[in-house]
Amino acid sequence: MQIDFIKCHGSGNDFPLVDARALTLDDESWARIAVALADREGSVGGDGLLLLTAGDADHALGFRMFNSDGSEAETCLNGVRCVARAGFEALGITEAAMRLQTSTVAVWRDPDLAPGVVTIRELAGPVDLDVTRWPMVVGADRIVEAPIAALGSARAFTAVAIPNPHLVSFVDTVDEAELVALGERCEAAPDWLPNRANVSFVELRGDNAVFVRTFERGVGLTDSCGSAMAASTYAACLTGRRAFDSEITVFNRGGMVRAQAGTDGMVRLSGNATFEWAGSVEIDLATRTAGPVSVTRRHDDEVAAWRGVIAAIA
Repeated sequence: MQIDFIKCHGSGNDFPLVDARALTLDDESWARIAVALADREGSVGGDGLLLLTAGDADHALGFRMFNSDGSEAETCLNGVRCVARAGFEALGITEAAMRLQTSTVAVWRDPDLAPGVVTIRELAGPVDLDVTRWPMVVGADRIVEAPIAALGSARAFTAVAIPNPHLVSFVDTVDEAELVALGERCEAAPDWLPNRANVSFVELRGDNAVFVRTFERGVGLTDSCGSAMAASTYAACLTGRRAFDSEITVFNRGGMVRAQAGTDGMVRLSGNATFEWAGSVEIDLATRTAGPVSVTRRHDDEVAAWRGVIAAIA
């Protein structure tokens, strides 16, 4: 079957994005399409698959996201910005309520972060600190700045769902080998964490900035994870490392966003929604593979504008 898509990214978190409002495919088919399109060894590649879906009485837009392994995530805040942009352009609007798998997120067109960098603001939450709902079975219903014995690490973690589940630890310097080892323990879906979780190491930088490195559930070590940036911002405020209701610059390998966590549990992110190119491809559902890509449009000006942002913060 032929799939038309846009290759896009939010803060370096890159995806093929499909306008699925008029498509009627079952979940298994979308999972197979996600594996085919997101395959880094294939013709497209990405951290997963984004779908713009139809709205309803309470939401102008709908959103779904499948990880590169075919599993579906509750949300992807970098991806939300890209889908919001696609929805805005399709419907001729500049703000909306967007339906996610288990929650709602408000999205707006924001002033550009830099010339030529299309920017979307999103308000997500409220965060959930009750880990029994993940479920995470560790003898406590809330983990704030405490080790998790079942994880096999002496590091202190703060557990935040927004709504994706995240384990956040503040470190002096990110040790990627340790991060991957802990992420893989969670990825194995042990009895105490059957739905897995994202794991982030966070460095404090300056007075109002943090750097986040994440092992993402269903993806692995990733240059960027929007919900991890939101969860890390909230965890930094909850543990007193940063102030609630102050603007924090959140850096990662893919770029940056501006974030603000409120005492009401809501987190605002403002960041890029960059379109790189559009194309079409034939998908073999049986083998979960994608054929050669036909590129139908390029957005070289946007790609160059984002490179300017990266160069400025490098």
